[in-house]
Parts: sequence; C-alpha cells; structure tokens
Amino acid sequence: MKVQVLLPKIFNFPFTYNIDQKKTFKKGDIVEVPFGSKKEIGVIWDNVSSTSKKIKIKNINKKIENFNINEKLINYIEWFSMYNMVPRGLALKMCIGSGKNFVKQNDKIEKEKIIKITKYSLNIEQKKSLKFLESTHNKFNVSVLQGTTGSGKTIVYFERIKKIIKENKQALVLLPEIFLTNQFKSRFEEFFGFSPAIWHSKITPKKKRIIWKGVIQNEIKLIIGARSSLLLPFKKLGIIIVDEEHDASYKQDEGVIYNARDMAISRASFENIPICLVTSIPSVETYNNIKNKKYRHTKIFKRYNNYPLPNTKIINLNINKIKDKYIAGETIKLVTDYLKKKEQVLFFINRRGFAPFLVCKNCGYKHSCPDCSLYLTFHKLKNKAVCHHCGYEKNIQRKCKKEDNCDFIMYGPGVEKISEQVTEAFPKNRVSIFSSDFMKKKSETQLLFKKINENKIDILIGTQMISKGFNFPKLNCIVVIDADFSGRGYDLRATEKNIQLYHQLSGRAGRFSSDSLIIYQTLSPENETLNNLIKNNPEQFLENELIVRKNNKLPPFSRLIAVIISSKSKDLSFRGAQEIKIKLKSIRELEVMGPVDSPISRIKKKFRCRLLIRFSNSQLFQKKIAKLLENLKISSKIKLTVDVDPVNFT
Repeated sequence: MKVQVLLPKIFNFPFTYNIDQKKTFKKGDIVEVPFGSKKEIGVIWDNVSSTSKKIKIKNINKKIENFNINEKLINYIEWFSMYNMVPRGLALKMCIGSGKNFVKQNDKIEKEKIIKITKYSLNIEQKKSLKFLESTHNKFNVSVLQGTTGSGKTIVYFERIKKIIKENKQALVLLPEIFLTNQFKSRFEEFFGFSPAIWHSKITPKKKRIIWKGVIQNEIKLIIGARSSLLLPFKKLGIIIVDEEHDASYKQDEGVIYNARDMAISRASFENIPICLVTSIPSVETYNNIKNKKYRHTKIFKRYNNYPLPNTKIINLNINKIKDKYIAGETIKLVTDYLKKKEQVLFFINRRGFAPFLVCKNCGYKHSCPDCSLYLTFHKLKNKAVCHHCGYEKNIQRKCKKEDNCDFIMYGPGVEKISEQVTEAFPKNRVSIFSSDFMKKKSETQLLFKKINENKIDILIGTQMISKGFNFPKLNCIVVIDADFSGRGYDLRATEKNIQLYHQLSGRAGRFSSDSLIIYQTLSPENETLNNLIKNNPEQFLENELIVRKNNKLPPFSRLIAVIISSKSKDLSFRGAQEIKIKLKSIRELEVMGPVDSPISRIKKKFRCRLLIRFSNSQLFQKKIAKLLENLKISSKIKLTVDVDPVNFT
C-alpha cells in the first residue's frame, strides 16, 4: 500500500511512500521517512490510488506512536495554504514544527503551583454578556465582545473559558503582541489559581517541546499565545478568544504572511467551535459584519466599578506656540496638578529614538540607509543613526562640503527627546521610558512594571506598545504629544488605526479614579476624527469610514492581494512585474493596478515594486491567482511576495 506524506518544508505537494501492510497507518499519523540522505518527520496526508511503475518508492521508517493530527486540522491546513497562497509544507511546519518535537528528551512538565485565587464578582452588564457568549451551544459562530476600556471584558471571557475547561476541552487565547503575555499571565493566575501555557517565538526549544506535546495529547488545557499558536495541533479545542481583535499586529508580514484574526475565525469554523472577538472599537471589517448580522454582538458600556472615562482637553498648538519645544505651557500646568497629587502621568509619542530625521544646515546632507530607501533615526542613547527596517547603524559625524563637519538639525521628536524635555520641565520627578528599545529583556519589563505599580515612577514616556492591555492603577493623566491624524498616504487604514490607538490609550487612565484627564496636543483642533473620539463616538467614525471604503471599492467591499516583486536590479523588478501583470489579466474580472514603486522602494539592497489585484469577495478568483502565480516562469533573480488582504502597503 502506498500513502502520501506531507513534509514540513517549502513543498506544496506530498511525497509517495510504501507502508508495511502488517502495521496500521491512518490519515494524520506522524511518521519518520527517508528523504534524500536524511530522516524527516512528516504527516500521512492521504492514500495513493496509483503511481508510475518507473518511480522507485521508499518505505516509511516508522510511525511516531501517540502523535496524530485530526482530519479537521488537515482540512484547515489545506485551506490555510490555498487562502494565503503559501506552500502546504510551510503551513504544516507551523503546526508540527521540526523533528525535535519527536525526539525523546528528558523534558519534565513542571508541577502546577497552586496560587491563591482572587474572587471577582460580575456586574449586571458582565453577567448579561457572559450569558450571551454561553448561548452558542459550543457550535461555530463568531461573537464580538465589545466594551469600553477598563470595563472588565477579560473577566467575562475568563468565565467562559472556565466552563470550557470543565468540559475537558482546550481553549486558545490570542494576543496581538508577545510582550503582553507576562501581564496577562498574572491576571490569569489570579483568576484560575494556576499558570497558563505561554506560546510565542521567543520561548525556549525545551518549553516548545513540552507545550507542543501537552497540546497534542490534551494535557494542556489553555494556551495564551501570539499568532503562531493558531496552528498548534490541539486535540480537543473548545473555544478561541481573539483579544484586541482590531490590532494590526495580528497581521504577520514576514515569512508566511497571514492575518491571525481572520485565520482564527476559519480555524473555529473547521473545528465547529465558537470564537469570540474582543475589542473596545471593532475593526472596520468586524463592524461591517456586525451590521450585516454575520457576527453576534454584545457590549459592555460601563467601566469596572463605574469609574468614568477620562475627561479630555485639546491644546491648540496654533495658539500655544511651542517653538523648539514639544510640550505646551498649558500642558505643563495641567500635568503639574496631577504630579502634586502623587498621581502618575504618561507622555505618548509613537516614535522611537531621539529624532526621526537629520539634515545638515550647511550642505543639506540627509542621513539615509545605504540599503533601504529610508532616512535614519538618531538614537541619542547609542549616539548613532539607525535604520528601523534593516538595523543598519552609523555614526552621525561627517565631513561637510561647506564646513569642517556637518552641523545636523534634528527634525521631529522621538521618545528620547521628549524624555529630555519632560525631565527639564519636571526636574524633581522620576521619569522612565516605556519603549521596545529600553525593554529588550523580560527582566527589564518586569522591573519597570514593578516600579510603576509601587509608585516609584512619576512620569512615563511611551510608544504604541503602552496602549495595549496594561493596567496602571495610579495613571490618571495622559498627554498625546502629536494628536494630528495625518497618517501616511499609502496606508488606507491610517485613520482607523489612529482612532483605535488613541481610544485604547485613553483607557489606560483613570481605571481607579473619578478625576482623570487625557490631553491632545494638535495643530488641527477641528479634525472630525479627533472630535468623534473625544465625544466617545467611534461608531460615527466607523460609519463614515464604511461610506468612504464603499465609494472607493475598498475592503470590505472588495478583496485586495498585493504582489511585491523584488530584485537587486530595479529594471529587472519592473520587467518581471509587467510580465506577471500580463499573465494576471488573462483572468477575467480581475483589476490589476501597477506596477509602481513600493512606498519603501528599497529594502536590504533589493528594489521593490508592487502590483495590486482587486476583485470581488469570491475565493474562486483566489484559487485561480494562486495557480497562475505557482506556474509562473520568471527569472530566478526575482523574488515574489504575495500578501493576501494587505494591512500595510509598504
């Protein structure tokens, strides 16, 4: 008898092997097979009806006992591969990992430490939402749990998970960022009395082995994870929770490109289990599905313990001139009042480093990356200019054409510059920066949290990462340094991201206070989006955005696929793109736009151009596009990157 075995490699097809008739093999069994001169781990994908007699077929070495993936997951991997236009083998690799998971190791599962449970009582709104989530009878459906920041959404779905686990089923909670897992773990422990399994790219190989085996054998009941946890081989998955469903970080934009939120919905469909999308402001796509009754919807209006949302104050920078400073005088006065009350303040600026742009005032030279079409950001801490795309670094000193040395003007503020100006304005207060550049290690993050919670920090300077899911009891004043909703022209979701970001940010303040404030410094005080946010009227923004999207035939009213063509030669990239465009136009009802330079036209020495394919919502077109691209005969010097349902257009 012959079977097809899919290997966790770049191949889009399985390989044929013989099996021992005396042994029992079935679809989904994990097996060891010879492959070239090596041994590889693969999965029996299907039986083979017939093969050419000329082909020499090797035998399967052995079956890995007690390890099997079910047919639901096999079907899902097939669909995942088709939808995202990635080889099936790579999708399988995301599921089973490497052969190291199956090598006998002396890995012992740590005994669960019993932790004292903190009892929570649900208010009327929370009980109503919990009952709503429980009404699904554990069959596939998509529920949206929407709640004001600080309303206790997490406790509601914790209660839902608790019942799933009691039924001897597994639960998966997806988080948009790795750094959120530690704080989330603490909240989980307080509620459940034991630690959850944490899954993301940074955990050790040993932990990965232990968790992987625990998941496939139904010994681990709950996984808290980033995107990659979505394809774990759960034996008895009972529910999926997608926290902060609106977050753009769910889109994986390197390697295997996919949107974890959308793929989570599909996984739930294949497993026939409920999925809950949790958010304070839904994404435009989710909001549209709520309107069209595709998704069920429940909402919590009140914050936990009935604390109000922060008051808002707009500082018009056209009146409050700041010259070479970035903090208005009126802002300093308001912040001082909160500091006098021993309350914490956050200054928010979503830019890393000291200054995003350097230019010599004598010769006009601009520091730019030699490998990417980007200007370098000056990091004062390193005393270097850095490319945030490829990591290139250089000293900023340079011989000038007009003077001895270039005299650089530093345009725009980053967290480091704001930190300097905050320290200057409030010299007696303790200031810390909350940014990825300053919290590269887990221990550094934990130490900062400890200081914040013990009130040993007065002022935080933070980037976007601080807006997501953190709970700071004494934080009662937030200053948004630059609240102008300009966005970048190549990002169709710029405004949507901004309103979600600032809404999340405002929710960090006043969780345990009736007197909190968020200050927006802006040059555009009449901006409609900003005012909808201040009025706490995000639905109006979402309605307006849907009208704009519909008028311009943009998602969710159409589908987009971006094809990025890159090579070391700009001319070769464009010629390749033109050839691909001609081929794509053979598929009727496709609109193929481009080729044009990608907004970032050069990354890591490779020139990039882009085709944008627009079509109706039918997946039939997707299959045709995938087949066409798979059979393309183009130069080996050209690399193709396919981005289905793009979020960023870089």
